[in-house]
Amino acid sequence: MRLNGTEVTGIPAEQHGLRLLDYLRTERGLTGAKEGCGMGECGSCTVVVDGAAVTSCLVLVGQVLDADIRTVEGLADAGHAPLQQAFVDRQAVQCGYCIPGVLNSCSALLDRVPDPDDAQIRAALDGNLCRCTAYNRFYDAVHDAACARREEHPGGAS
Repeated sequence: MRLNGTEVTGIPAEQHGLRLLDYLRTERGLTGAKEGCGMGECGSCTVVVDGAAVTSCLVLVGQVLDADIRTVEGLADAGHAPLQQAFVDRQAVQCGYCIPGVLNSCSALLDRVPDPDDAQIRAALDGNLCRCTAYNRFYDAVHDAACARREEHPGGAS
């Protein structure tokens, strides 16, 4: 697998049955993804696998051995520092428990749709639950990040 842009090889067969969430946290020390519900309902464990936001509590390591995986720890290296900054600027972060999953869902959306509307953002965040802040701040932050990316890369390249 490729994890945050780094090739990971030699994963022992006994780890293939681990949930991706557990592998990332215990074997790789990447603790951004959080255990929320353990049933794929809350989105706290969301990571990006081959460009799609997925709940890592429902995926086994053996299912993603050939995949490109991005965690919240790899967002800035993947060009999503403006998204992270927009969440800070818009005060879209409260307790921080859901935010890694929310950021990953939003980054996957921005990779597919450079200038999403509110309906697209709402759909991308459908599997992410937040109890601390208003979702409107998430929408505003995604719009700000999309604008910042356009300014960084005029002409549509992102």
